[in-house]
Amino acid sequence: MAKILVVDDSSTVRNEVVSYLKGKGYSVSEAVDGKDGLDKIKSDGELKLIISDVNMPNMDGLTMAEKVRSDLKNPGVNIIMLTTENSPAMKERGKAAGIKGWIVKPFNGDAIVGAVGKLVS
Repeated sequence: MAKILVVDDSSTVRNEVVSYLKGKGYSVSEAVDGKDGLDKIKSDGELKLIISDVNMPNMDGLTMAEKVRSDLKNPGVNIIMLTTENSPAMKERGKAAGIKGWIVKPFNGDAIVGAVGKLVS
């Protein structure tokens, strides 16, 4: 089963997403912000998907995604943003960073599972 990392500074959202994905049989770990996420990505070469918020302290999700692509040179991991941000400029920055999906909160399990299924299969 593919490993997934959920990165969100909101413990409520993080717990909801993690619980939902684990209930669907996925192996899921968590990070509290982009810096924590980047550290976990560096230490776990088996991650296949990252689901991340954009606005977080210490390091935002887009910066984390950019560092995954530039510093880690990890094209094999897919990234989906789960965020309240919906601006075209943010989405363009995400696209440039190799973001594969942009899902606007509130969390919708069916939307996540559909995207996850496509990206980890």
